[in-house]
Amino acid sequence: MKKKTGHFDFLLLGVVALSAFLNLYLLNHASSNEYYTVAVKSMMKNFHNFFFASFDPAGFITVDKPPVALWIQVLSAKIFGLSNFSVLFPEALAGVASVALLYVLVKDKFGKTAAFISGLVLATTPIFVAIVRTNNVDSILIFVLLAAAWALMRAVDKGRMRWLVVSVILVGVGFNVKMLEAFMVLPAIYLYYWIAMKTTWRKRLLHLTVATVVLLAVSFSWATAVELIPANDRPYIGSSQTNSVFELAFGYNGVSRLTGQQGHGNQAGGSRQPDLGGQQTGSDAQRTGTFGSRSGTTANGSQNSRSQSAQTGGSTDRPAQMAGNGQAGGMFNTGQAGLFRLFSQALSSQASWLLPFILFGIVGLVVSFLRLRKLTRQGQFAVFWLGWLIPMMAFFSVAGFFHQYYLSIMGPAIGALTGIAFTVLWKFYRAERENWTSWLLPAALLVTMLFEALILYQNSLPNQWIYLAVAGGLILFAVSASFRGQDRRSSQVYAAAAGLIILLVAPIYWTLPSTFNQTNSSIPVAGPSSSQFGGNGGGSAQFAARQNREFGGQFQNGERPAGSGLPALSADRVRQMRFGSPQGGGMNGQVDKKLLSYLEKHDKGEKFILAVQSAQSAYSIMLNTNYAVMAMGGFQGSDPAVDAAKLAKMARAGEVKYFLISGGNRMGSNQSALQWIEKNCSKVPASEWSSGNSQQAGGQTLYVYKG
Repeated sequence: MKKKTGHFDFLLLGVVALSAFLNLYLLNHASSNEYYTVAVKSMMKNFHNFFFASFDPAGFITVDKPPVALWIQVLSAKIFGLSNFSVLFPEALAGVASVALLYVLVKDKFGKTAAFISGLVLATTPIFVAIVRTNNVDSILIFVLLAAAWALMRAVDKGRMRWLVVSVILVGVGFNVKMLEAFMVLPAIYLYYWIAMKTTWRKRLLHLTVATVVLLAVSFSWATAVELIPANDRPYIGSSQTNSVFELAFGYNGVSRLTGQQGHGNQAGGSRQPDLGGQQTGSDAQRTGTFGSRSGTTANGSQNSRSQSAQTGGSTDRPAQMAGNGQAGGMFNTGQAGLFRLFSQALSSQASWLLPFILFGIVGLVVSFLRLRKLTRQGQFAVFWLGWLIPMMAFFSVAGFFHQYYLSIMGPAIGALTGIAFTVLWKFYRAERENWTSWLLPAALLVTMLFEALILYQNSLPNQWIYLAVAGGLILFAVSASFRGQDRRSSQVYAAAAGLIILLVAPIYWTLPSTFNQTNSSIPVAGPSSSQFGGNGGGSAQFAARQNREFGGQFQNGERPAGSGLPALSADRVRQMRFGSPQGGGMNGQVDKKLLSYLEKHDKGEKFILAVQSAQSAYSIMLNTNYAVMAMGGFQGSDPAVDAAKLAKMARAGEVKYFLISGGNRMGSNQSALQWIEKNCSKVPASEWSSGNSQQAGGQTLYVYKG
C-alpha cells in the first residue's frame, strides 16, 4: 500500500520566517554584551580557557556562568571570525529554532491553528526577541529546555523511559548553560510524566528516581570536574566568594536570586549593580512600577507624573517609583515583590500581554475537565505548560534579584497556553450559543485588550493609542458576541482572525525596537524608544534622566556632582548603556589610546599589561588588543580573587606591574589588595597616561610597582 505523504506546512514556514526576520534582521549591526564577548575571545586562545570559560586570556578568572552556551559561541567565532555577529548568531538562531520546536510540540496535541498561534506569540513576545538578539545565554537555555519538553512528550507517547532520561539530560545541559534557572521546568516535567505515563505508580516512581539521579549527574558534571582541579591550576570562579562552582550555582546564581541577598556585594557596603561608568554605586534604590498607576511619589519625595515630561526634553516617559528596599528588585526596574508584580509597569510590557487571555483559557479547561470527569491527552498537555508557567510566575513575583530579560523563559509557556486557550474557547464559542461558555472567547478578547490598554497607559503612550486599544476591545467583544453559535461559521473565522491580529498589535509594536537594535545588549529591555512616544525604551537623554531620578538626584544632565563618589557619565557612555556600543556594531567602542600607548611603551613582557578592579574596566583593551588585563575583583570588583599576599607574589614575579584604580570602587569584599597597591606602588602622573590634567584622571589613578 502506498504511503500517504503529508502536505507542506505553510503555517510553520510563515511563523519561522517571521521569527527569522525579528531575530536576524540587522543582526550584523547589533552590539554584544562585552563581558561574554571578551570571554569568547579568551576561550578561543587555548583549551584551558575554553574548558573553564575564562574571562581573560591569561586564565585568571572565569565569567559568572557555566560554559556550554559560550562553547557554542566560540565555535561560531571560529567559523565566522570573532565579531559581534558571530557571538550573537547562535543565540538568534536558537530563538528561531525555539519557535519552530514550540510549533511542532503544540501541533501534535492541538493541531495547526493552535500551533500557529503558539509560535506566533512566542516569536513576537517582546522580551524574547530582545534577549535572543544578544549573546546572553538565555536563548540557548530556552531552546534546550524546549528540546527537553519534546523528549518528554516522546517518552509518554511511546511509553519508553529512555526518552525521559534524554529529557533530564537536556535539562542537565541547561544547568550548564545558566545553572539553577534550568531547574524551573522540573515541576512541569515531573508532573506531566506522573499524570500522563501509562504504567503503574511504582514504575513511574522508579523512572523518576532514576531520571533524578541522571539529572544530578549531568548537571553537576562540569562543576565537579572543576572542583577536583587544584585552585592553583585553574582560574578563580568569578562571582563566587569561595572559588567554588557549587557556591556560584546555589549562591549568586541560585538562592540569592530569590532572596535578593547578594552576599559579597552587601558586605562591601552596597549591592552588586551593573556598570555605571566603571563604578559601583552604594545605592540600594529600587525602581518599581505601581499596578494601575501612572504617578506616584519617590522615596525622596519627588513626584512621578506625566508633568515631568518637560524635564526630559518633552518626553512622556513615565518615571518609575523608588523604594528603599533593595531586596525587592534592586535597580533593575523589576518592581516591588507581590501578587501583581507581573502586571506592574515595570514588567507587564515585557511578557505579560496575553496572561488575561490565558486565564480565560484555564477556565475553559476546567469546564472541559468537569464535564468529561477525566484529564484527556490534551488536558495533560495543557497541565504541562501550566506546570512550566505557574512556578515561574510565582518566582518572579517574589524574587529579589533578577533582570527583566529573565522573563523570556516564560515565553514558551505563554505561547503554548495562548494557542491552547484559543482552541478551547473557540470550541465553546462555536458550539454552545445558549450556554454561558460561549461568552468566554468574547470576554477574553475584551479583558485582554483592556489590559493591553492599561500597559500602554502605564508606559505613558499618547492617549490615542490607549483609546484605540479600548475601542478595539469593545468592538471585538460586540462583533464576536453577535456571531456566537453554529450558524455563522465564515463570519466567526474572520472575527477570530481579526481578534488575534488586534491582540498582537501592541506586543509586536513593543518587539520591533529590539529588531532594529534599540536595546541594551548587556541588560536588554524591550519597548519603544523615546522617539516613538517613550515607554520602557527611552533614548539616551531620557535614560540619563531616569538614572537621575533613580539615584536620588545624583545625576545632573548626565553628570554626577563632585563628592558623590560616582563618576560622570558621558553622552557616549549613556548611549552605550542603553543601546550598546556607540559604534553600533563594532567591538566595544574606544580604547584610551594614551593609556594603551603608555602601557605598551613600558611593557616588559608581563603576563598582564594592566590590573583593574572590575571586568568592565578591562573590556576595551582586551577586545581591541591581544593583551591580558587582570580583573582583580571579577565582574563587579567584589570577588576575593586576589589578596595582598597573592598580589605581592605576582608583582614580584613580574606578572603584573600597573594597576588602574577607581576612586569609587574599593575592591568590594577584599580591601587588602587595594591597601597593598596604595602602600607598595607609586602613582603615575596623569599627564603621562591620561588626557586629564590632574593626578586623579576621571576619578582613576594609575599605580606602578617598581619592586
